[in-house]
Amino acid sequence: MTVRRSFKRLVRARMARTNESYTTARRHVLAQASLNTVTSATYPGLLPGYRGFGGGQHHASAALAHALDAVGVRAPHTNEPYTEAMLAGLTGGIGFMYAVFSYAGELPTMTIVARHHPEPFVPAALRRIGTPAESLRTSSARTAEQNLRAALAAGKPALCTVDRAGLPWHGLACGEGYADPYDVLVCGLDDEGGEKRVLLDDESVRPWSLPLPEFLAAWAAHRRGRHAMLAVVAPERPVDLAAAVRDAVATTCAHLTGPVLGNTFDVNFGFSGMRRLAEQLADPRGKTGWAVRFADPRALFAGVRRLHDCLEVEYTGPGATRPLYADFLAEAAGVVDDPAYLEAADLFRRSGDVWSALAAAALPAELPALAAYDAMVEERLGLLLDGGAAEEIRAVTSRVDELTDAYAAAPPGEAVLRELLDRLAGLVEQATDLERRAVDVLTG
Repeated sequence: MTVRRSFKRLVRARMARTNESYTTARRHVLAQASLNTVTSATYPGLLPGYRGFGGGQHHASAALAHALDAVGVRAPHTNEPYTEAMLAGLTGGIGFMYAVFSYAGELPTMTIVARHHPEPFVPAALRRIGTPAESLRTSSARTAEQNLRAALAAGKPALCTVDRAGLPWHGLACGEGYADPYDVLVCGLDDEGGEKRVLLDDESVRPWSLPLPEFLAAWAAHRRGRHAMLAVVAPERPVDLAAAVRDAVATTCAHLTGPVLGNTFDVNFGFSGMRRLAEQLADPRGKTGWAVRFADPRALFAGVRRLHDCLEVEYTGPGATRPLYADFLAEAAGVVDDPAYLEAADLFRRSGDVWSALAAAALPAELPALAAYDAMVEERLGLLLDGGAAEEIRAVTSRVDELTDAYAAAPPGEAVLRELLDRLAGLVEQATDLERRAVDVLTG
């Protein structure tokens, strides 16, 4: 208990210093605490020189930063390891995709992707910094294992696409992680002794250890990403980082203003997607409005908690990844010698504050089941980042059904619900306005 109190004091001290949310500050403190604290002596089979685990603002960009550091890739403007912020920005950074899916006989589902999308996140950054990668995929489990062993033997961490439900510390039931690809970084293999185990860099500030057969099963379970693997290789020539930054920023701005795909689904992307979200939240009678589409209390409970999760923890970093992107722009301003990047960074940081406020407003303290879900998410994230037992995480995650039942048994009245949805719509409009201004600054 004393250790936890000391840790919370560090987090709150950082919040006071940086004005970050608790979730963001917690991730920073954990990341700093993890550096150089894990060695191959502690974890047999860990790749030599691998340091720092999890703890970043965004899962994919933090993993990429660790992989590049492990193979000795350095940023040309600092001669230090690439920061997570720089790499996140070089992928294309932020984006926005909002969609609601309805199928006959089922409750509607909602998702928001707040990071750059749909271009593959990690390959985009590697392309811009001129860092090659060995991309392998096979239908053969034996060949996949051989590919993995070869990469690790060469000292290269391997980014592998898995079914997240196969990673016990995520606390998902079988099949719940199946639809979406999830990349996890393999950073070691312990072949000694009776049971072969892989070491995985995945959110926690310490590596997870998983029996090799269990990992191979999770690796094979995601049909579209079956046995997909990406191993980073050190570049042979320097990169024009200023050109890479400008190209990435141009992509971000283009995808926020649209089009993205060049088809009818583009209405769900960028500022158009934000406008649709605000309109549908505020619409009291239309069939696509949340009041009608999510009229079933169970559907609404799922919708608002997804709204929270997609802006703070799912596919994203806290604040819809905007604070991390603001850090990128602030760092990139010196690379391209353009003060406009600093002005845009301030606007995106402010929009991140609004997205975090929206996520918090989606789970108001006045509605007990939603407030309890908010506490559950914080508890689960703490266990995940701290490397808590898989059983604990699964027990926390399993409470969602119980909270859904509680909400459905006593849903809020129409006036309370209308006030909630209108407030959420207003916050979407505030964030959109700030980001339009930021794009105007960046595009001149």
